[in-house]
Amino acid sequence: MSVGLQVSPEWWVAGPYQWRLSLVRTSGGCRWSVPVEAAAGPYQWRLPLVRTSGGCRWSVPVEADAGPYQWRLTLPALPQVMKTCRMMGIQTVAVHSDVDASAVHVKMADQAVCVGPAPTNQSYLNMDAIMEAVRSTGAQAVHPGYGFLSENKEFARPACFGCSLGRACLCPGYPVMIKASAGGGGKGMRIAWNEEETRDGFRFSTQEAASSFGDSRLLIEKFIDNPRHIEIQVLADKHGNALWLNERECSIQRRNQKVVEEAPSTFLDADTRRAMGEQAVQLAQAVQYSSAGTVEFLVDSHKNFYFLEMNTRLQVEHPITELITGLDLVQQMIRVAKGYPLLHKQEDIPINGWAIESRVYAEDPYKSFGLPSIGRLSQYQEPLNLSNVRVDSGISEGSDISIYYDPMISKLVTYGATRAEALSKMEDALDNYVIRGVTHNIPLLREIITHPRFISGDISTNFLPEVYPDGFNGHQLTAGGQRELLASAAALHVSAQLRAQTFLGTISSLGLPPSLCVCPSPFFPCLPPSACVCPSPSLPQVEVGGESLVVSGEWDLASPLLPLKINNTPRMLQVLQGLQLLFKVRVLSPLAAELSSFMPEKVPEDTSSILRSPMPGSVVAVSVKPGDTVAEGQEICVIEAMKMQNSMTAAKTGKVKSVHCKAGETVGEGDLLVELE
Repeated sequence: MSVGLQVSPEWWVAGPYQWRLSLVRTSGGCRWSVPVEAAAGPYQWRLPLVRTSGGCRWSVPVEADAGPYQWRLTLPALPQVMKTCRMMGIQTVAVHSDVDASAVHVKMADQAVCVGPAPTNQSYLNMDAIMEAVRSTGAQAVHPGYGFLSENKEFARPACFGCSLGRACLCPGYPVMIKASAGGGGKGMRIAWNEEETRDGFRFSTQEAASSFGDSRLLIEKFIDNPRHIEIQVLADKHGNALWLNERECSIQRRNQKVVEEAPSTFLDADTRRAMGEQAVQLAQAVQYSSAGTVEFLVDSHKNFYFLEMNTRLQVEHPITELITGLDLVQQMIRVAKGYPLLHKQEDIPINGWAIESRVYAEDPYKSFGLPSIGRLSQYQEPLNLSNVRVDSGISEGSDISIYYDPMISKLVTYGATRAEALSKMEDALDNYVIRGVTHNIPLLREIITHPRFISGDISTNFLPEVYPDGFNGHQLTAGGQRELLASAAALHVSAQLRAQTFLGTISSLGLPPSLCVCPSPFFPCLPPSACVCPSPSLPQVEVGGESLVVSGEWDLASPLLPLKINNTPRMLQVLQGLQLLFKVRVLSPLAAELSSFMPEKVPEDTSSILRSPMPGSVVAVSVKPGDTVAEGQEICVIEAMKMQNSMTAAKTGKVKSVHCKAGETVGEGDLLVELE
């Protein structure tokens, strides 16, 4: 006997990970409720629906009557949205550029359409090509994601999805914020403190806005110095209902782009939270908005809040809201777009626990808190073996990080019953995250979440320049940390040597020198120069500076992660990156260490007369030619990388000797651009 099941649209969420569905048996008239079982995370679902007699099992798609939809997003949100669509029984179509043909979201989709070559204005910003993909596949809706055309009203009009808000500004003197009207993410955004900076900011912001969003229009508004950046998630339907889903603290930023977010905020009290939420809902209802959206505010030290803008799209940081409320925002967007009313009341929206998100970028954090890095991911391992860890990514091992798109690798999210628990989970997750082939910002992320100011909640949008006024220079080891680093390096060397001397289970009689010299890189604080090692295969004992340390571990040298215990204290070691903090060391015999002292030191290059590219990218403009006289600080050329434009300036006053680049060329990190006499 065949039994059909239909899912009623009247389902609801009782809290994190607890869902109820009303399941109707179409023959026999029986009705019962079955809890949905969570699979590999809070938003990946299996539906094991078991008939109590006969032992039959069905997998029921949620709202299967919604019909096939097409979803188009930019990385890295796509895979998570694809999972939600799959759970709802909705077919998906991915659009992609030619360089993204092997991307994760393309592989996950039911169908894929190439919309053009790598440059964004020929692919992801090409409205005609995307609308043709919609027509040719018979898609019934388009999910805009959170980049490119996600807030473009011209695209929303033919796509019949989304909303655009008219925004105005009043600029009562400097400083001012110049920003793109068609999007966010720090693209097309500059702070100007005087008229000259306004002119330069207008030029760069216009070009970045056109490149990132296909719309060069700008807003100019008053810049509030040293505030907190706190935003309210709203959700509204087509029936006049609207909710606020609590706040997200987004104050940790570099170049006006968020780096670490958390929900809820440590700063808001219940009254301020309610006032901000109610005003956000009033704004959404005033413009008849329907979907998930975010209203952003700046908040001063007295908890006065000022409207900044509304993002009429899914935010990058939406997972932390999902974790503390139990709502799948992508699913809610789909239901609203289909015309269903909201199923929740404001009093149903909880704050359960604490969630933190770290944006993992392919960037060099030692250069202006993060200049882009490109390359192929030769090794990539997400820390999904840890509990309460979520990773939203659009890449995999072997993926290429190119100069064409945003450098984000993933969104690393942790959840805990308390903030301290969520922070501890984030620390472990960062230590267990393996990324090889590109430079990444994990060392900076780990420093942020373990800094006393961040832990205490004493933050603002100026956190990074205040804490690191001379730029980020890496973790500064304590004396105890120095000894642990030396001991780990020496013990690892001994383990590798013992393994090399093992034949048929027997260690050769060659032995090891009782004393080793562990030499630090000159770029980091001076460490004690030597370590005495007792070469035991299982528990190497290392004496450093008169202190004895026992280093134990499994010593799986083929694994990128080496969990160790130093005097019974757990540590996670990555080769050449202990605790995800970069320290370069050499392990030498005493004789080799003595001889190395005679090696000549490499003299640093004099960079005052030359200009090298600090990152890979394309040359947008060259402002000088041979024979020109330039002043210190004068712009020489402009390099664009991953949709951000960077002005390269002269380090001193002088005459241009030669120019080694021209507009339109692609340059690599360290390539010579201009020489001065």
